[in-house]
Amino acid sequence: MSSRQPLPFHSKFAFGFGQLGEGLWTGAINTFVLFYYNQVLGAPATLVGLALAAALIIDAVTDPLIGSISDNWRSPQGRRHPFMYASTLPLGLSLILLFSPPDALGAMGLLVWLLGFSVLTRMSMTLYHVPHLALGAEMSPDAGERAVLVSFRQFFGTAGSLLAWAIGFGVFFAATAEFENGQLNPAAYTPYAITIAIIIIGSILWSAWGTRRDALRIDPGPAPAGGSRIWRTLRRTFEEILDSLKIRAFRWLFMGVLIIIVMAGVDSALALYVTTYFWQIPSSQLTWFFIAIPIGIMCGALLTRYLLRYLSKTQLLIYGTCWWAMGQVLPISLALLGWFPESGSAAQLPSLLTFRFLQGVGVAQSLIAFGAIIPDLADQQERDTGKRSEGILFGALSFSSKAAGALGSLIAGAGLDLIGWVTAPVAEVPEVQLTRLAVLYGPGIAIFAVVSVWCFARVSLAEQPQRTLRTDAV
Repeated sequence: MSSRQPLPFHSKFAFGFGQLGEGLWTGAINTFVLFYYNQVLGAPATLVGLALAAALIIDAVTDPLIGSISDNWRSPQGRRHPFMYASTLPLGLSLILLFSPPDALGAMGLLVWLLGFSVLTRMSMTLYHVPHLALGAEMSPDAGERAVLVSFRQFFGTAGSLLAWAIGFGVFFAATAEFENGQLNPAAYTPYAITIAIIIIGSILWSAWGTRRDALRIDPGPAPAGGSRIWRTLRRTFEEILDSLKIRAFRWLFMGVLIIIVMAGVDSALALYVTTYFWQIPSSQLTWFFIAIPIGIMCGALLTRYLLRYLSKTQLLIYGTCWWAMGQVLPISLALLGWFPESGSAAQLPSLLTFRFLQGVGVAQSLIAFGAIIPDLADQQERDTGKRSEGILFGALSFSSKAAGALGSLIAGAGLDLIGWVTAPVAEVPEVQLTRLAVLYGPGIAIFAVVSVWCFARVSLAEQPQRTLRTDAV
């Protein structure tokens, strides 16, 4: 940026508010798609997981491409905003259609519909999300200000996921006379998707409009040589990815994120199965279960600026990952050992909510630290090469996240078939299936955190705790 003036509050708010839409989208897609197509519509779980994995892999390839294109874009609106505006209509329509397959498709047609609209909605989100992330790294040269922007972004992203669950379980998936578990009602999904799509589009437009002046103050540097033909763009993208992987800290961060997102992918895909069948939480109480972690994350985001006075970003990343893993494994393990309140007891839900809230407080530290490390890596890249490529760094990490998320969806779908999972009333699911589901969801996921922490421990930025951080963070 040409000016080092502190960013005004309305710019920080508008930038962060744009993450509300991504949080809504993530909450809806990760929580409901596998459950809807498998448990509600009857498609085989492994094939649903395979379709979701294929969509994620196709989408993941576009992330660094969009990052590179936006890095090198020149327009009167800046290099990020044209993509943010262009994403809105295809994102809303593809999301609605994803949850509205025609009745007469048949099993194979249903899977083709799932694959096609999963690809479209994910590519549309990439068109917005990668430029939006890169914009946050450009809005200020000050490390403290950028950490504040990450905090705003994390706060609203978490609020979006919370809102997706609250709207779903509190409104559209409420219990009815026909469906005691409202999430099994097929007629509820299309109006739910329409509502979510409208809010997502509104949040993107608000964010883009509210940061338009900040975008014009960013110096994009010289225009790229060689024109804008697609083959040149692809070659440049590949070269920039290789350049980013030359940064040692980025390589370790890349691998750690790749592994940890596998855990998150399995977690998100199986959460509704576990709450419905293992914990047997009534649909009227599912909102509380799902929002406990987002509330914890938002509260944890308020704590991060104080912890960064005494811990480096890398340390905070490691501690947050460990904290998340402990919160994942403890409730399930205690329940399998018979040391947790039984399903239906008055103490069960408060106990689960306590674990999940604390898990959210801890994981917020990891999420914010992760987002704040990327601009530091861009600074390091600029010192070493004379070029900044925030878009390609965020795009490459988004690639790793989605590729790993694809594996998470595939593991979740295949795992359900492996344990012989069948569509049945809650009370009729065999105990052995419930135990295997719990092991997969709890200890089976958390064990991967050990490898992620090993990778994150090698992310060295030669940084010190930031005792001079601004005090106006959220």
